[in-house]
Amino acid sequence: MRCRILHESSARMRIHIVRSRMTMVQADILEYYLRDIAFVTEVKVYERTGDAVIRYRRSEENRAALIESLAQFDYADERACALVPEDTGRALTREYEEKLVRMVLAQGFRSLFFPLPLRRIWTCARSLPFIAAGLRTLIRGKLEVSVLDAAAITASILRGDYGTASSVMFLLRTGELLEEWTHRKSVGDLARSMSLKVEKVWQRTEEGDVLTDVRAVREGDRIVVRTAGLIPLDGKVVAGEGTVNQASMTGESVPVVKTEGGYVYAGTVVEEGELLLEVTKTAGSGKYDQIVRMIEETEKLKSGTETRAYHLADSLVPYSLAGTALMWLFTRNIPRALSFLMVDFSCALKLSMPLSVLSAIRQAGTYDITVKGGKFLEAAAEADTVVFDKTGTLTHATPRVVRIDTFGGRSEEEMLRIAACLEEHYPHSIANAVVEEAKKRGIEHEEMHAEVQYVVAHGISSSVEGQKTVIGSRHFIFEDEGCTVPAVEEEKLEALPDAYSHLYLAIGGELAAVLCVFDPLREEAAAVIDALHRLGISNVCMMTGDNEKTAAAVARMLPLDDYRAEVLPEDKAAFVREERARGRKVIMIGDGVNDTPALSEADCGVAISDGAAIAREVADITIAADSLYQILYLRRISMALMDRIRTNYRFIISFNAGLIALGALGILPPAASALLHNGSTLAAGLRSMTDLDLTSRGGRFQCHLDKRHVTESCGKSFDSVLSA
Repeated sequence: MRCRILHESSARMRIHIVRSRMTMVQADILEYYLRDIAFVTEVKVYERTGDAVIRYRRSEENRAALIESLAQFDYADERACALVPEDTGRALTREYEEKLVRMVLAQGFRSLFFPLPLRRIWTCARSLPFIAAGLRTLIRGKLEVSVLDAAAITASILRGDYGTASSVMFLLRTGELLEEWTHRKSVGDLARSMSLKVEKVWQRTEEGDVLTDVRAVREGDRIVVRTAGLIPLDGKVVAGEGTVNQASMTGESVPVVKTEGGYVYAGTVVEEGELLLEVTKTAGSGKYDQIVRMIEETEKLKSGTETRAYHLADSLVPYSLAGTALMWLFTRNIPRALSFLMVDFSCALKLSMPLSVLSAIRQAGTYDITVKGGKFLEAAAEADTVVFDKTGTLTHATPRVVRIDTFGGRSEEEMLRIAACLEEHYPHSIANAVVEEAKKRGIEHEEMHAEVQYVVAHGISSSVEGQKTVIGSRHFIFEDEGCTVPAVEEEKLEALPDAYSHLYLAIGGELAAVLCVFDPLREEAAAVIDALHRLGISNVCMMTGDNEKTAAAVARMLPLDDYRAEVLPEDKAAFVREERARGRKVIMIGDGVNDTPALSEADCGVAISDGAAIAREVADITIAADSLYQILYLRRISMALMDRIRTNYRFIISFNAGLIALGALGILPPAASALLHNGSTLAAGLRSMTDLDLTSRGGRFQCHLDKRHVTESCGKSFDSVLSA
């Protein structure tokens, strides 16, 4: 691709694409191609000018590599085209920009060039939809905002004040357009952030199950999805049986049993069982639209604060109408009576509240926080209890196998081969560690077992060479499965170091190996918990299925208020229920299948992005796995959102009450009241669309939330990351 550098500064480059015209599709292909480069941090492509602004991690090597990538770029490159999601939002932005410009230009043209009689006819014609909406509301026996709008417009026209009526309608239509634009954009941003992030699938071939790039799968190919796996593509079940959680697509809260002949949707999760699917839709063919419909049909986007504001707005309409009637009865002054009609609280409340919430959701997305609805931000702001899972949450998501103790004279390499072969089907932090250790040692672990059964929170059961093989926790191996320890090796088992997490492998009812996994704490864990206390969280608890000694060792390193060891999934959920019964608001943070019951019970369930698919499905919020600092950003964003809503509420009530008072006293004419009211409504709406200020008042908790700085600061002290 031919391009030239227009401007360049430290870690930033602006280029111009040398071509006569750039389409929106081409702009998207270029933008997502550049975003896919590892060292590129931010890209914006402007299709109208053919320019692109690129930010990258500064180094001469990166600069040279970026220029080389630009030189090699081709719009017809299939790999580059495959990176572009189904809907990027570019067309939506262009559509509403053009609508807004046309609306403003049309209003200005009519004001300047239409003769007075024609302007009056136009105003009367444009008023009909508003009047009709008010009448329909009255016919339903309700007094809502549409009645007030219709009354204000009708009264202005009857008084011959066509300019005021026209201005009121223009501002109302502009507000509606801005609200619709922001809502659709926020829904689109949210849908894209919720889109699947599946790169590999198990494809059934003549040679067996092969791990394949999801983009290489075509219609008619067959893929295997097992317990806790995310279904990456739409398909028809051709073999197997399982229960599928498809709440994200259909809203059904109860998992649905799928057998041969059944149909499954991309984005749903196999809760239990194994399904062989024949793919009917390849990657990128319908998932986005399905998610958008799901978001738009649900009430999750509305927080309790929004709902209360809506009810308040409508409840004030009768008082505005009553004020108009009383003012006319006492003064017989029509302009002063109209001051109550020209100003209402509802417009600004109904515009600013949802825009604030949707903007907060969008802003959270810039910090790799996916929020499924405004009410969950409200819950995060009000929470006073945070419950952490340990493995993969407070600890790194990439633990390491540090030693393998074998029993019965078995080979260490062979035991690792079998363990990796079983664990690769159910990605979790411990399972990933086993597979990674086999990879580091160059051990091939092709399919050597029969059907694999996953027992939630316990382990995996299968058969290898005709012998039952199980791998999992001590409780699962010895108590549930009744396995024994080879003679004279009991002392060896008891001598295993407590500092490690232990993964037990048994073959034919006898302990074969224990894999010792070192799961180090995240460097930022202690600082994050301390910061949560300073941000108003009174109870921080850790829940883990590990033994008491391991849990106690971890708890000593963290400023926790409480911890629980050797807990089962139902125990975590029970603890969350108990806290809520005490009147507490609970945030639950986890990453595994065993965390899903507690995530469902919490006021706000938070999943780690690289954890189990079903955890992300059940959770209300998903955060990036880079660092736990995202928890603090979530808390600050939610608190800042509530501050903005309260500030907007106070401003709207006080400002509009002042306008009504000035109008009632005869100081402000109706036209001026309408102009100031609608102007303040737009101002409140536009302010609500801006990013939240994440620095608290008084400087007590100041957070410098630069995404790149935060990502690179993982492991540093809290004060070095959250600095003014």
